[in-house]
This record gives sequence, structure tokens and C-alpha cells, in this order.
Amino acid sequence: MGNKLYVGNLPYSVRDGDLEQAFGQFGAVTSAKVMMERDTGRSKGFGFVEMGSDAEAQAAISGMNGQPLGGRSVVVNEARPMEARPPRSGGGGYGGGGGRSGGGGGDGGFRSPYGAGPRGGGGGGRSGGGGGGYGGGGNSGY
Repeated sequence: MGNKLYVGNLPYSVRDGDLEQAFGQFGAVTSAKVMMERDTGRSKGFGFVEMGSDAEAQAAISGMNGQPLGGRSVVVNEARPMEARPPRSGGGGYGGGGGRSGGGGGDGGFRSPYGAGPRGGGGGGRSGGGGGGYGGGGNSGY
């Protein structure tokens, strides 16, 4: 297991220093960071704590998970790498998918056996979005 921990369900009042203090009782805290909203500067209600060793991280999980911090019981588990998130341009790709679905009518040949019907309907926008998935793949590079 890694020594980086995810800490969730934090009250908005908790700051980096509070995390460091709370987790310090389980060992050396290499870093403690509460994630903040870029626009408002308010806490997002979760953060990450990096412990000095795996053993300390394990102790911190056992000791802190479900414990109250600032009036809320916090969730502590091993931080997982950030993946499984579509690229931000995927949102644009969606719109692009819609736009492309017009041009994608040519592409629609792929989907025509089962997509021809719903493509006209509201679902069509989404089915175009699915096409945007392929087209968006190319698009999202931009």
C-alpha cells in the first residue's frame, strides 16, 4: 500500500495545518493538503495526507477513519491515482459530438442498423454525443 491518504467528508473549516496536526499523532506527516475551490477559495471538503511510511499510513487509516474532526466523521483511505476522469475537453467534445452528428450522418452508417430511429429524437443528441466519443477522441486532442 502507499503512504498517501485520501481524507474525505472534511468540514469546510479544516485547513492543511489541522490535517497535519490530526494525523501527526500517527507518525511523520510528509504533506497535508486540503483541496480548495479555485474560484471561491473554499475547501472542497476533502484532502490528502502523505505519511512518512506505509506503516504510519496504515495506523492513520485505522486511527482516523470514522473519527470526528471539526464536528464531522472523516473518511480516510488509501489515495488512489487520479484516472477514470474524462479529459476536460470531453465536455467540448460532447458539443462537438452534437455538431459532428450532422456531419457524422456519414458516420451514422456505422450506427444506422440500430441508431437510425432514435437519432432523430432527443436521444439522438446523446447518440451523437456517443459519436462525439469517437469524434471527440480526435477532437479532444485539440
